[in-house]
Amino acid sequence: MFTRKDVKMVDITFKKEVYREAVASGKIILRKETLKKIVKGEIEKGNVFNVATVAAILAAKRTWELIPLCHPIPITNVKVDFAMDENSIVVKVVVKTTAKTGVEMEALTGVTTALLTIWDMVKKYEKDEKGQYPFTRIVDVKVESKIKRE
Repeated sequence: MFTRKDVKMVDITFKKEVYREAVASGKIILRKETLKKIVKGEIEKGNVFNVATVAAILAAKRTWELIPLCHPIPITNVKVDFAMDENSIVVKVVVKTTAKTGVEMEALTGVTTALLTIWDMVKKYEKDEKGQYPFTRIVDVKVESKIKRE
């Protein structure tokens, strides 16, 4: 049985502001044909990497509006990188700040939003004859590292 407990934000009032950085990554599995279209710039909605980059940056900056107990953090930098192989795109997001709390959730939100944006942009090419997505998957979303320097 589930017992309700009080929900509360962690009080960071008296913590010191320090340099913090988090790196998160994730992967989207796509059809080879779709990946070729991305490389050739043939995706109808536009440049997949440019749009996914902007989406990741915006998501990282607005994480506190999406995840109920996250604090608003002054993000000082978001870097988004992509790597492609024969059946997938890996997205890596680095988020930096000088704040009282870390940026792992911001990095994860950036990665997942970039991956979802890629899916949205290529879904037309990923559907099978029944309109389903038998090949498309988002996998391996994780925090690769975090740094705290006082």
